[in-house]
Amino acid sequence: MEAIEELAAALRARLIERARSGEAGGDVAAEIRALVEREAAALSEAERTALCERVLLAATGLGPLEPLLADPAVDEVMVNGPGEVYVERQGKIRPAGVRFESDAELFHAIERILAPLGRRVDEASPLCDARLADGSRVNVVIPPLSLSGPCLTIRRFRRQGFSLDDLVRLGTLSAGEADLLAHCVAARASILVSGGTGSGKTTTLNALSGAIPAGERIVTIEDAAELRLRQDHVVRLESRPPSLEGRGEVTIRTLVRNALRMRPDRIVVGEVRGGEALDLLQALNTGHEGSLSTVHANSPRDALARLETLALMADVGLPHVVVADQVARAVELVVHQSRRADGSRAVDAIAEVVYCEGRADVRLVAASGRVGEIGTGRLAARLRTDP
Repeated sequence: MEAIEELAAALRARLIERARSGEAGGDVAAEIRALVEREAAALSEAERTALCERVLLAATGLGPLEPLLADPAVDEVMVNGPGEVYVERQGKIRPAGVRFESDAELFHAIERILAPLGRRVDEASPLCDARLADGSRVNVVIPPLSLSGPCLTIRRFRRQGFSLDDLVRLGTLSAGEADLLAHCVAARASILVSGGTGSGKTTTLNALSGAIPAGERIVTIEDAAELRLRQDHVVRLESRPPSLEGRGEVTIRTLVRNALRMRPDRIVVGEVRGGEALDLLQALNTGHEGSLSTVHANSPRDALARLETLALMADVGLPHVVVADQVARAVELVVHQSRRADGSRAVDAIAEVVYCEGRADVRLVAASGRVGEIGTGRLAARLRTDP
């Protein structure tokens, strides 16, 4: 550790002692400045100013992460132990050029993040998934589960979501595909967005929601609230993990069931990943048309198969053939996208869901930016009747 870092750590410890003894005032910056002037008077003015900044970051901020989180170009911060910090900018992951000096310093930063949220991690509970006040998502894994020291991942929250026009400008999809999707959303087609981790599913889901006509009542359901809808009449629901005592959990499935009693015009589920898939399918098949959701999958056809698997996880004893029939009747369009090697995101395919021999299959209506003809099935009939 550099001498300046050692001095900053010592002064931070002194500051904590003063705070515990009741000697510290309300202005932390002024306290730090006075402490530096008294304890490090031999340093130059520039060095004392730099030392004040380091002590302030150590005492009130997140240390090396502070400048990264202040950079609007950073979409994600990934800390793989104290010596490895990476950031994602414009879809590309690069070393951040900063590091923590020890596991203890990194753990101190993690505590500063979780404490205001009423959450904590320790050896008995070494995993934590939380949401910051600004909407950013935080995931923490500490030893003994993590073998490289405490791991911290922060996915930055974008206050203003992208519109379909924004996605066209960014090259995620073509203008023809955007027009098709906007028409399908307005016509109350039920749409599933599929793709891998980091492919931009939530971003596309948010953009699709912008095509929902004004005046409709929308209920959003998420594990960690990321969607930012522009409509006026939006009810946002967020699941809740169990407390440290194992009580108080509210699952996505519970929220989906409750949403049906809230008189929604549309239900938007951030991601289906468990038994809530069955409740969503039942909602779509009982009059709640036009709902939107995402799912992890490698292709449009795989998305439907995964939805079947997730619905079977509800453990209600339904035969597979019945669940497959529910999927075939509930979902009308699958939008599949991926993350390219250069970090950009792109819609690879838009597929119409067709009913074939008691189960769902897909027929491509758009691929590589080119839009074809809608078939003669349910989706075509819906688009014809859309005013």
